[in-house]
Amino acid sequence: MKLATFTAGGAPELGAVVGDRIGPLDRAAGGLPSDMIGLIKAWPAAQAEVRGIADSGAGALALDGVRLLAPIPRPGKIWAIGLNYADHIAESGVETPANQVWFTKAGTAVTGPFDPVQVPTPFCDYEVEMVVVIGAGGRNISKAAAPGAVFGWCVGNDVTERMWQHRTPQWSLGKSFDTHAPFGPWITTADEITDPHALNLRCLVNGEVRQNSNTSNLVFDVWAQIEHLSTAMTLEPGDVIFTGTPGGVGAAMDPRRFLKAGDVMRCEVEGLGAIEAVCEAV
Repeated sequence: MKLATFTAGGAPELGAVVGDRIGPLDRAAGGLPSDMIGLIKAWPAAQAEVRGIADSGAGALALDGVRLLAPIPRPGKIWAIGLNYADHIAESGVETPANQVWFTKAGTAVTGPFDPVQVPTPFCDYEVEMVVVIGAGGRNISKAAAPGAVFGWCVGNDVTERMWQHRTPQWSLGKSFDTHAPFGPWITTADEITDPHALNLRCLVNGEVRQNSNTSNLVFDVWAQIEHLSTAMTLEPGDVIFTGTPGGVGAAMDPRRFLKAGDVMRCEVEGLGAIEAVCEAV
């Protein structure tokens, strides 16, 4: 199932996406939670009703007639792993990390899957990623139990300001500029994806393929990531994890090819859809 947060000219709503239609959940069943984190928490009891709404097509709207927002407009936590594809590690000129390298992205960096992305400096870059949305969550989750902690999957773009990223050993500021965490276009629930470690992903800039890989090439797979993070903290419903980007980033090209106003970024992950943004100067 594909679950989205959208607006049809009014307040944000939740919807179930089927083909080119979206069924507003609140309009069909007033007792359902009105925000995605609430729905994730209520999912064991609510999923049958939501699936019924999706299957019936009750009150469905044309998908191209609504504005899709980030599925979770303000996640409780946004974690992202760095240096997690071999080709990206090679182009970065560093050794393969012995331990997982993590940074945070600010909640205020979140923006919609088709909203503009700001390029406030000449050093902004793209990074296509598969994104995890935590469901049940918990603490000290083993690799074997990690699949049960996942609610679903999205497409993400870990937009990065490279000068701010590398001016100190801590990357989070360079990763947290406003609009630099677009993800969506919806959450594809975990039951829809048989193997998240066998999905093609790519990023195009102005129609040119810049990144092209497969999630089978992750150095630390998603289950290892969840095990590692949950050793340190409790993962909660609606937390978001960016799982790493493959080679082909603009900063590694010769000459470097950073983003500029007017560029169009399109990020795709097989089975999860695509997000697209026009870059704008600020």
